[in-house]
Amino acid sequence: MAPRPVDGGNIRQMEPPDNAQKSSVLALLFPNEEQELELVLTLRSRDIDHGGQISFPGGRTEEGESLQQTALREAKEEVDISPETVTIIGKLSDLYVQHSNNLVTPFVGFTDHRPEFKLNPAEVEEVFTVELQSLVQKKNITVEDWDLHSYTYKVPYWDVHEVPLWGATAMMLNEFLDIYREFLDLQH
Repeated sequence: MAPRPVDGGNIRQMEPPDNAQKSSVLALLFPNEEQELELVLTLRSRDIDHGGQISFPGGRTEEGESLQQTALREAKEEVDISPETVTIIGKLSDLYVQHSNNLVTPFVGFTDHRPEFKLNPAEVEEVFTVELQSLVQKKNITVEDWDLHSYTYKVPYWDVHEVPLWGATAMMLNEFLDIYREFLDLQH
């Protein structure tokens, strides 16, 4: 799900520099009324880093807290998900986001009910959920040429909202879905 340069141009930096800021996000799952898993996503407020983009709740680590604590704190601050209701079930690979110089650690969490969301408008414009199965089956994936930073890229994204789900969030989600597909295969 990583954007690829069309003309062999600018390739994104994969290795974080020593001064990369540590961040984490929470990919939160919960069962809906039909007992299908849904995933919580946010649309970031337009006046913050990566504003206007779809993301998982998350942000930069504060001094003295673990990456997992950061993910839970940010989910509480952004959409009022109580940390006590979340069970962390795993951690995905760290992902360096060059544009913001953040090394992001994604955590996967589960809660046994749909959260009662309350938005912090300074950070989140909208919160919405997507049925995991629609993502697992690779429905709604589109690839387009986009001009980004003076280069043209082939950008894959999920068409699940009026704003495309692309970039770092899509890459983290894709890793999770690969693991989830393997789990489903083991069940059969």
